[in-house]
Amino acid sequence: MNAQHSTLGPAIRECADAVAATTAGIRDEQLQDPTPCEKFTVAELLDHLGTTLQASVRAARKEGQSGAGAAPAMSPRDLADAVGLAAAAWSEPAAHEGTTEFGPGEMPAVLAASITLHELALHGWDLARATGLPFAVSEETARIALGVVEQIGGQVRENGDYGPPVAVPADASVFQRALGASGRNPGWQG
Repeated sequence: MNAQHSTLGPAIRECADAVAATTAGIRDEQLQDPTPCEKFTVAELLDHLGTTLQASVRAARKEGQSGAGAAPAMSPRDLADAVGLAAAAWSEPAAHEGTTEFGPGEMPAVLAASITLHELALHGWDLARATGLPFAVSEETARIALGVVEQIGGQVRENGDYGPPVAVPADASVFQRALGASGRNPGWQG
């Protein structure tokens, strides 16, 4: 097992489990509510994350992305299924090796895994916060997520997907620091 798989694989699984737990509590009347990710309502975020995770599964399996097309609207149950498939795909050591096709094109597979963790951690929190549900990850997973946010933050911010960093208190948790670094306010209220 390579070092990247031994850290990213379990962190992806933990975040996937947290997202699945969150989706189980989302009610239909919450689907049009705003989220901390200003571009998306709850329903739009379900769709975005579901589509991204479907592409992530193909990336983990080293399958091409072309011809995938737009995914149908995602229900909370559909997203729970998608997070389970992504976690299973990235649990395979070979998924983290070599290169793969994901997002804008070919990239190191470990970067695709990192982006998957980033999507699960941040958008999982967005969904939980928007719907008043808990979203908890271990200190180790929070540390890995913070590292990913710091690694890709500059490029993501240039693409307009992160706002300016949000200052967090000196005693903020590691996960709150990751949220702040991604331009999210850990104290966001809908």
